[in-house]
Amino acid sequence: MYSTNRGHEPTEPFVTPAAGGQALRSTGALLIVKADADATDGAFALVDLRAAPGYETPYHVHHREDEHVYVLDGEIECHYGDGESVVAGPHDTVFLPRDVPHGFRVVSDDPLRMLATVTPAGLEAFFVEVGDEVETRALPPPAEPDVESLVTAAAAYDLEILGPLPA
Repeated sequence: MYSTNRGHEPTEPFVTPAAGGQALRSTGALLIVKADADATDGAFALVDLRAAPGYETPYHVHHREDEHVYVLDGEIECHYGDGESVVAGPHDTVFLPRDVPHGFRVVSDDPLRMLATVTPAGLEAFFVEVGDEVETRALPPPAEPDVESLVTAAAAYDLEILGPLPA
């Protein structure tokens, strides 16, 4: 069940089953939205992100949301701030506060699977806007994102696409 009207506290508990959630091919990855703004009354969004080896996000900064990622499988190199980076693997957690530029690339030979939480919710709507809903949960083939479209759509979400990740 989904809540609709109490500040940042859900009115009812809910369960998104393992096979549930809105599946999207977005920005070259598979994203499965497990909890969105409607479900949590805007408190947070939870996305199951899956990507192929070599996948990388653009360097970007959110001005509304903090981001927290928990790596389930694979390994990422996360770039942030002014040239800093960390590597995170299975069961590692990375916290990325709002207003800190960041992005990541999959550096393992195995596909990535991670859970990403943003607080407050809302950023998941960006991925819905720029992605395509899919029925299958298969990992998409690597694809170059349409950066111009991302930049245009990002403005409505107080998100800036800054360019490619640092080398």
